[in-house]
Amino acid sequence: MTSTSSQRKVVVQVVQHLSPGGIESICLELQSFAGANAEVHLVSLEGRESQMVSLWPRLSQYAGVMHFLDKPPGLQPRLLLKLAALFKTLKADVVHTHHIGPLLYGGAAARLARIPVLIHTEHDAWHLGLDNHQSLASKCLKFIRPQLVADAEIVADHIRSRIPHAQPRVIPNGIDTRRFKPGDKAAARRSFGLPDDQAIIGCAARMHEVKGHDVLLDAMFRLPPNVHLALAGKGPQEAQLQRQVRDLNLSDRVHFLGLVDDMPRFYQALDVFCLASKAEGMPLSPLEAQACGARAVITDVGGSREALCPTTGILVPADNSAALAKALRYSLRTTLSADPRDFVMRHRDIRGMVAAYDQLHSVAC
Repeated sequence: MTSTSSQRKVVVQVVQHLSPGGIESICLELQSFAGANAEVHLVSLEGRESQMVSLWPRLSQYAGVMHFLDKPPGLQPRLLLKLAALFKTLKADVVHTHHIGPLLYGGAAARLARIPVLIHTEHDAWHLGLDNHQSLASKCLKFIRPQLVADAEIVADHIRSRIPHAQPRVIPNGIDTRRFKPGDKAAARRSFGLPDDQAIIGCAARMHEVKGHDVLLDAMFRLPPNVHLALAGKGPQEAQLQRQVRDLNLSDRVHFLGLVDDMPRFYQALDVFCLASKAEGMPLSPLEAQACGARAVITDVGGSREALCPTTGILVPADNSAALAKALRYSLRTTLSADPRDFVMRHRDIRGMVAAYDQLHSVAC
């Protein structure tokens, strides 16, 4: 199956699940910003469409290009044949997998279906520290032979150190700077019921242990009473975090907003954005927040430093609430010497990322 650059190409992206998250958001953006000569489909190994759309309403706009395989737990060899058949039905020119599970199933199925272009993106490499993950990834990359991409320099370095035969190229994650832009802070705060006359720190992340919300709450306890925290997101740790807030007597200063549909407006409400993760790939939320004009304080893990404006942002060590509180206090008290949005527009706009992937799509099409 071949095509020229002027012919319409069919690109199929494969993810583990289409639930709210950074990898999944990148896939949706790649679909949304595809050129007129590309037809982009999204395949989720896990889940059912009705279930996922109810959890993430944004998905409703992608009806017709989403495919859910409802994979049960454990190894499912028959899924390879099902995926290969789907690729043939869609007449795929390109299969693009994200993370190790989709590489195993989507990559092998693409080879079975003789898809001419296969791309695999690693969005974080901390899992390669696990012997079973490293062995599986090494074997998959050697057998499937995709064009390998890392979304950050540090992710590429980790891949090379763990899997010497793998030589990834780097395509940094990007965001839509036309959507994420500064706005009316007072109006944004009113829309979320946040106080207009207090300093507000915000965090947008799934409430999972790895995101370090517990450390951020401990840091909040160290900050003055006029500082509030707005949390966007849900997850398995939510009830535990709510108990921590009560135990720290922070109930009047911490606002659980749940899943937020209008993320630009959320960021516009903030003075400072904070991500206290204990592990990361190349996070999108600091880019989104900075594009909306908020300065960022984030932990120095994974590719986080590559998502931070070097002039206005602050990096802190992970799992250190005292250092985090100090950095947040400094950020709230000092005046910005530059606009963090400028950094994002120059280096991390979605259009540059899409153009780089489009070049890979054309290698064998």
